[in-house]
Amino acid sequence: MKNRKLLKLIILALLGAISLVLFFFNFPLPFLPPYLKIDFSDIPALMASLIFSPMAGVIVVGIKNLLYMAIGGGEPVGVASNFLAGIMFVVPVAILYHKFKKGVKSVISGLIAGTIIMAVGMSILNYLIILPVYAWFMGMEEMHITSVKFYAVLYGILPFNIIKGIVVGLMFVPLFVKMRSWIEQKRLDIA
Repeated sequence: MKNRKLLKLIILALLGAISLVLFFFNFPLPFLPPYLKIDFSDIPALMASLIFSPMAGVIVVGIKNLLYMAIGGGEPVGVASNFLAGIMFVVPVAILYHKFKKGVKSVISGLIAGTIIMAVGMSILNYLIILPVYAWFMGMEEMHITSVKFYAVLYGILPFNIIKGIVVGLMFVPLFVKMRSWIEQKRLDIA
């Protein structure tokens, strides 16, 4: 029993470290604000959530963000935003995968649900909390103006999260298809 728990802990730590490395390979989209960057760091969290549970995916997202903060890579508001977005994206995939038939259809359904939840959830959080806190920390007084926040969310945050969900999903589905038997085997080995 102790060996299984230790193995699970090691796998989660490794996936968290891989997630951090993938976090650095990011790129902005030309028609969106440059601080919004797409990365593939949620893929290891998706793997963890399929092998173990939704909570394992949350742990990997948390490890990535804690490591990023530890190396001085970001400020608290951005790291918290990334953490919340990761949870909103990963957890629906894991829930649908574990609740229904563990296959490609449940993963795709989860990715669609996760993309919608992340896009809508982060839009609401940015409008109500994140952008005002950013404005306060960074001295961006224009973000206190309702219309500026609304346009930042409508033409920046919302399309970015939709595109990110689609891009990460398009990368993850073929990876899942190739690694499905390995994921299932790991799930059985550690269960």
